[in-house]
Amino acid sequence: VQLQASGGGLVQARGSLRLSCAASGDTFSRYAIAWFRQAPGKEREFVAAIRQRGGTTAYADSVKGRFTISRDNAKNTVYLQMNTLTPEDTAIYSCAGGSSVIPSNLRSQNAYSIWGQGTQVTVSS
Repeated sequence: VQLQASGGGLVQARGSLRLSCAASGDTFSRYAIAWFRQAPGKEREFVAAIRQRGGTTAYADSVKGRFTISRDNAKNTVYLQMNTLTPEDTAIYSCAGGSSVIPSNLRSQNAYSIWGQGTQVTVSS
């Protein structure tokens, strides 16, 4: 499967954005999908993940209650709805897919073998 992230942009603090991760090339429903982000000068960090059937989700503490991950397997797309954005959310956001992800490694970058190119999110104060 190939992944393509989109939906980034420039938004003011307390604003919202919705990112999309579109898949092609394989059975999308086989893959758990996660979002990671990397800010300038920082390590890449986990943001949110959703398992294959969408029944299990996970969030980083920093985004819990503000971000919502969802998937539409009929459209081969995973969404990340981001609300109440702050300048600390500024980063390049990338989606990743894994076919062998289990609940215990849902947050681990090593669990995901397929990575899409990122989309820039910039939040101004």
